[in-house]
Amino acid sequence: MTIPYSLTSALGAHIGQTITHHGGWIGFDEFMALALYTPGLGYYANNSAKFGALPYARQAGVTVAGSDFVTAPEMTPLFGQTLAAQVAQALQVTQTHEVWEFGAGSGALALQVLEALAAQGQALTRYSIVDLSGSLRERQQATLEKFGDTVQWVNELPDTLQGVVIGNEVLDAMPVKLLARVKGVWFERGVALGAASELIWQDRPTDLRPPLAIDGEHDYLTEIHPQGESFIRTLADKLSAGAAFFIDYGFPEHEYYHAQRHMGTVMCHRSHQSDTDPLTDVGLKDITAHVNFTGIALACQMEDWGVLGYCTQARFLINCGLVSRMENATLQERVRAQKLIMEHEMGELFKVIGFYKGEPWQALGFSEGDRTHTL
Repeated sequence: MTIPYSLTSALGAHIGQTITHHGGWIGFDEFMALALYTPGLGYYANNSAKFGALPYARQAGVTVAGSDFVTAPEMTPLFGQTLAAQVAQALQVTQTHEVWEFGAGSGALALQVLEALAAQGQALTRYSIVDLSGSLRERQQATLEKFGDTVQWVNELPDTLQGVVIGNEVLDAMPVKLLARVKGVWFERGVALGAASELIWQDRPTDLRPPLAIDGEHDYLTEIHPQGESFIRTLADKLSAGAAFFIDYGFPEHEYYHAQRHMGTVMCHRSHQSDTDPLTDVGLKDITAHVNFTGIALACQMEDWGVLGYCTQARFLINCGLVSRMENATLQERVRAQKLIMEHEMGELFKVIGFYKGEPWQALGFSEGDRTHTL
């Protein structure tokens, strides 16, 4: 695959200028934001293929760059159809008529949810998509063309909103701060420029700490999530009526900051392969960190949001009727759907957390296997 060096060179120069402007060092959260979201250059802001089933594709007999990773909606439409059962219930209970999706990716999830809601006769005033990627927005518009004016794209949230919010693998892409305990001293790990103007790691002393004390005296690297938690607080403040469901990989706080998880969770994804070096091939690969679901839950409660439930993706989808849908699917579709719920695939690592505004109610997806008590 040919690497577009012009893209990496331009983005690298932009990041280098930013580092220089900030006195020679920026926190990892700022670097991650630049690497992913710099207009026209960042990973989610350039035209590279991102979502899909295969790392390479064939066009006119030629192998060309394909996708970097696959998310659940690209694996099987049964994912969105099953999630739609929870969305439909939430719309009915909250007496709202709009869905808000954050980070809509290829548009596959929106298509699956819209089609499923239409098949159920669910009245929907609008399906609003919030996505920072212009190239992905074009892809979403093509995918969702048949739904016309029902779908709209917004660049910023209104002062107040109502409806059901969904986000699949959106929290993991929000910039995080890196904290490193080295020989018993805590530092914030950031990015600086080396002698040849290359990007290098550099630690600075900090008063920041993980939310839990880390047992032991060994060196330890981890993340804190001020931006993701701020996003949840902002959303909770603006949502006057409705509910929200976020699906992502991560852990409750006591697992996230376990003494044995000493290398942190930051990962990069490209061509369906993973690595742990975000400072190379900047702009050409995704950068993610696992979600601290306890921190997300606490952030929502600070804004008078309640927790509907928290469980594994497997349990959530089973509660919402995935198994019955699989019975009527083809063998190939069943095989793909099994990956959504198998423990060694996505079933256990991925979690679902739900929030509500107003009075509590029993959400379909958390009817069995709720793990809220572990947060």
